[in-house]
Amino acid sequence: MKRVSLVAAAVVACFAAQSAGAQTLKTVKDRGILSCGVSQGLPGFSAPDDKGNWTGLDVDVCRGIAAAIFDDPSKVKFVPLSAKDRFTALQSGEIDVLSRNTTWTLSRDTSLGVNFAGVSYYDGQGFLVKKALKVNSALELNSASVCVQTGTTNEQNVADYFKGNNMKYEVIAFANADEAIKAYESGRCDVFTSDVSQLYAQRLKLATPADHVVLPEVISKEPLGPLVRHGDDQWFDVVKWTLFAMINAEELGVTQSNVAEMAKSDKPELRRVFGTDGNLGEQLGLTKDWVARIIKATGNYGESFERNVGAGSKLEIARGLNKPWNKGGIMYAPPIR
Repeated sequence: MKRVSLVAAAVVACFAAQSAGAQTLKTVKDRGILSCGVSQGLPGFSAPDDKGNWTGLDVDVCRGIAAAIFDDPSKVKFVPLSAKDRFTALQSGEIDVLSRNTTWTLSRDTSLGVNFAGVSYYDGQGFLVKKALKVNSALELNSASVCVQTGTTNEQNVADYFKGNNMKYEVIAFANADEAIKAYESGRCDVFTSDVSQLYAQRLKLATPADHVVLPEVISKEPLGPLVRHGDDQWFDVVKWTLFAMINAEELGVTQSNVAEMAKSDKPELRRVFGTDGNLGEQLGLTKDWVARIIKATGNYGESFERNVGAGSKLEIARGLNKPWNKGGIMYAPPIR
């Protein structure tokens, strides 16, 4: 009898702990809007147009979350944040999720009180130089001056690269990427370094983008993805499975245009995905049609990629590692089952 009581007490304590921690989804529902931290303007990932409408790969993650919760991708408040301020905003509760080209590292995972909810873009750090310098390789950058943004992994990576190749360099650091790219364009430094995707995005801001080239070397691993605070596993699940739903949808051939038809499929895997079999959506605290809501709003991961940073965008970045795992890339999500 005593053993039964102890087990019962443990179960009650477990549910109490889960209830105490699982507050973010309720808070967001009660508020009626998702608060999403994004960049201060990085084309292809998170940037507003002249009317204040935000678009980008990172933006689509947030719109997908809003669609899953509210069936309305417009119910998002986008909060532009610098690299320096992004983690504080998440830790303090100013935002519910950070979706801002942020690299997943061990130190960030363990010291900031945050959880990375997956990888939305596999990136790596590179170098942007003026074609007039006639530099063909990063190994030719000995004694170069390098513009870099503070508060990022880029500072340490560039130090490691130059030291590892016995090259001298001068670092010129700036508070944000716009200041760094302007300094580079004005000639204050020879090179601008950042994640390769960001180099393509920032190059669009230059007066003559065609006069600048991204060097072939990729000097680091930069897995980028959305973050949430520690302590709320339910919210962690909602955010990561929103991203996973977009990735799985591409693999399954579910698109923004065919989602309604695919939802009628009798295939067991699709029946689970669309909630006609089982209660996976309810286990997340969402509805049965949570995946359909997301894909109607944003399209699958491949559609979001092509529209924002790929062939259908001004950046024209090749899919590369971000192709699905079964098409030559490493983009992969756990199955919805």
